[in-house]
Amino acid sequence: MDTQRNQIVSESDLINGCLNKDRRTQELLYQRYAARMYAVCLRYCKNPDDAQDVLQDGFVKVFKGIHNYRGDGSFDGWLRRVIVNTAIEHYRRSAKNIVVVDPQDVEVEDPSWHAFQNLDVKDIISMLQHLSEGYRQVFNMHVIEGYSHKEIAEILGTTEGTSKSQLARAKAMLKQMVEER
Repeated sequence: MDTQRNQIVSESDLINGCLNKDRRTQELLYQRYAARMYAVCLRYCKNPDDAQDVLQDGFVKVFKGIHNYRGDGSFDGWLRRVIVNTAIEHYRRSAKNIVVVDPQDVEVEDPSWHAFQNLDVKDIISMLQHLSEGYRQVFNMHVIEGYSHKEIAEILGTTEGTSKSQLARAKAMLKQMVEER
């Protein structure tokens, strides 16, 4: 029945209820979006426990900051951005050392690489979780979220060259994982 009720409540009613700090509406909003946002968290986190922590922290931020949603774009997009930013903050807090690679040491990427086309999402997420944190963050931010290398460098406090080299290394490692399957 909760699933049916969740589907009946409109997105704008959920947002208005959350603006009024209604706990039941917050729960409905969480139920509607948690599974999709957890999948986003899994891409950024090393393990499911960290992903769950990021998800919870992200929704706390959503409920506290829902007044910042102006309705300019989709709510789903705004929510996703909050979750991604929470994952990045989690990464910053937990990252002790990011491996810095000289961009000149990076080989040119193979433009015909399409190794992921025949894999399940579960397999791809598992492979992403095996990357080092720096590689995983840059890969997610650039390939999945569409950040530019300049934006990634600003967010993570690195250089564009480091972002580019980490992306190239991440892709090379993922390609190797796929080939070893």
